[in-house]
Amino acid sequence: MGKPVEPPPEDESERIDLKTALEERYLAYALSTIMHRALPDARDGLKPVHRRILHAMRLLRLDPGQVHKKCARIVGDVIGKFHPHGDQSVYDALVRLAQDFAQRYPLVDGQGNFGNIDGDNAAAYRYTEARMTEVARLLLDGIEEDAVDFRETYNGEDEEPIVLPAAFPNLLANGSQGIAVGMATSIPPHNAAELCDAALYLIQHPETSSEQLMTFVQGPDFPTGGIIVETRASMAETYRTGRGAFRTRARWVKEDLERGAWQVVVTEIPYMVQKGRLIEKIAELLNDKKLPLVADLRDESAEDIRVVIEPRARNVDPNLMMESLFRLSELEARISMNMNVLTGGVVPRVLGLNEALRAWLDHRREVLLRRSRFRLGQIDKRLEILRGLLIVYLDLDRVIKIIREEDEPKVELMRFFELSELQANAILDTRLRSLRKLEEMQLKTELDELTKEKGQIEELLGSEPVQWKLIQHDIREVKKIFGPETVIGKRRTSFADMPDTTDVDLTQAMVEREPVTVVISKKGWIRALKGHVQDQSTLTFKGDDGLKTAFFTETTAKLLVLASNGKVFTLEASKLPGGRGFGDPIRLMIELEETAEIVSAFPYRPGLKLLMVTTDGRGFVASTDDVVANTRKGRQVLNVETPVLALLAVPAEGDHVAIIGENRKLNCFPISEVAEMARGKGVRLQRYKDGGVSDAKVFKLADGLTWRDTSGRTWTVAQSELMEWLGHRGESGRLPPKGFAKNNKFGG
Repeated sequence: MGKPVEPPPEDESERIDLKTALEERYLAYALSTIMHRALPDARDGLKPVHRRILHAMRLLRLDPGQVHKKCARIVGDVIGKFHPHGDQSVYDALVRLAQDFAQRYPLVDGQGNFGNIDGDNAAAYRYTEARMTEVARLLLDGIEEDAVDFRETYNGEDEEPIVLPAAFPNLLANGSQGIAVGMATSIPPHNAAELCDAALYLIQHPETSSEQLMTFVQGPDFPTGGIIVETRASMAETYRTGRGAFRTRARWVKEDLERGAWQVVVTEIPYMVQKGRLIEKIAELLNDKKLPLVADLRDESAEDIRVVIEPRARNVDPNLMMESLFRLSELEARISMNMNVLTGGVVPRVLGLNEALRAWLDHRREVLLRRSRFRLGQIDKRLEILRGLLIVYLDLDRVIKIIREEDEPKVELMRFFELSELQANAILDTRLRSLRKLEEMQLKTELDELTKEKGQIEELLGSEPVQWKLIQHDIREVKKIFGPETVIGKRRTSFADMPDTTDVDLTQAMVEREPVTVVISKKGWIRALKGHVQDQSTLTFKGDDGLKTAFFTETTAKLLVLASNGKVFTLEASKLPGGRGFGDPIRLMIELEETAEIVSAFPYRPGLKLLMVTTDGRGFVASTDDVVANTRKGRQVLNVETPVLALLAVPAEGDHVAIIGENRKLNCFPISEVAEMARGKGVRLQRYKDGGVSDAKVFKLADGLTWRDTSGRTWTVAQSELMEWLGHRGESGRLPPKGFAKNNKFGG
């Protein structure tokens, strides 16, 4: 062990409050992440690393028509001159710009292995080569004409552009993903031709809303295709606010084979889903028996995607099979949109569709004005030189004499011909061979042409309508390159409505149908034994726990659980623990208050009516479809306030209700007297001086009232003998017939 480091002497050290230091430093880090790493600029749609890659490629003259250069050279220039970060992060960004399944309009044209949709990585940068695409050329178009501001690089040796001129609507066309500190961005790619149409319309109608622009921009257009199944109203809201999501599904076709057999072939998968991982996940689901309709899965992809899915049997409905796959795998993905971008390169804001296009158009106008002013400056400089040269042509002999005889010819030329220094230098730099008569004619023509061009530029700078006209012309040119009839411009993602699956029981499509016996203990532990177990005496329980209820059902069924606080919870039989141990507490599967207990559980049957009863003798009839809960929190059905609790939920199959109180009084009345509702306190079923309900059941009067006594014998009282117990709801009733169970329960 070395000696501990001694702190510096008190007078040399500076005391800083930790909280202040942390706040300052974390804020600095957060700002740097937001501004210089994670969020794209609204104007060119690029993050700094991508902008620096393109700028370095331009300096290396890697234009679309030139030969490719090694990526190692490009990465070296980027990290050496502009981007002081790791080489791998820069290369990863470069690779992504070249992947046609990641970028809708790739900015880099790569040669070599740049990875694939399976999720395999690109080859190392010493093996791959790259150059810019036409899209990248458009983004940089005019950068040498003072179109944008430059700033010093990190080491002050070079300059880099703050933003690119962006003659292409890159922010929306290629989209962007990024996570900063406290904010993130996620912009899906769109179709460039549609964006150009929307931008042209926006120029003529600046007040257009995002929803109106959806006439042109129908929705995202992913490089990997797929089908968007989002409603138009939902997409309009997403484009209006800049936040939302698009549900996207794989594209599939049913291929008929011989002898009536068939298979499904998936040809396009959702954006940003790795095919390798997707197939692994589906194979896992197959092994776990969660896809009973699917027999096998094969990946037959070569250049194109071709994933073959075989059904378990010919009579399987292909739509149902695919619905089960969409529900459980990444064949359906939610692609989120959070258009959080740097507006003006400085302020992070979430923009709607119209604001994002507006930001791009305003930037295009700014670029046009700057390029025009730059050209004007060049013309003025050239005109000055031309006027000087033409003055000289009038007296060439004098010029030659001055140059030959004077010690300082420049000064003398300036004095004699009243020239500026710029003009005198141009004359001295003129070659002898240029002194032909023909040359003078050319100078005069050039002078006239430049004077005319200067007039046009001054008109442009003075008139906003003329500026927008020129921008419209440029956008139309871009649209021609990426129009719907071109290979790259054709829309790849289509739209469809969600198939109607309301009448389809998807649980049956995802779970193998097998008989089970559900066992619930008195302390609320639940398990599912395979098969229908008739002899329940063999069941074992933990410690002093015992059997509360057991019933037969199937793995595809749902179970309804009633708690004493009046809530009904829904469980899926397929997700219950097996019958090997004692099961799991139901409380782990639902969000049940500490004070509440589980009262009863039974299989859910669609359309079944239930008689719900509370301890104070109130109740109502509810349909099982109204009490099914979709969340762990359950659904409040019986409104009870302590000390009253929910007591029973029994099937309402019959025409009369029999209810017995703790005071051993029995009352029977027609079920038609009981209100039917989805939730509430209910109506009074039986009146008590003290105590409450013991048990209730619904029966058919014609069949008589049956019960089972404590020794297991079944008793039946025929309709004719029941007359003295038949009354109306809310009455007290009278002592039950002879032989009624001592525990005041009707039994099984």
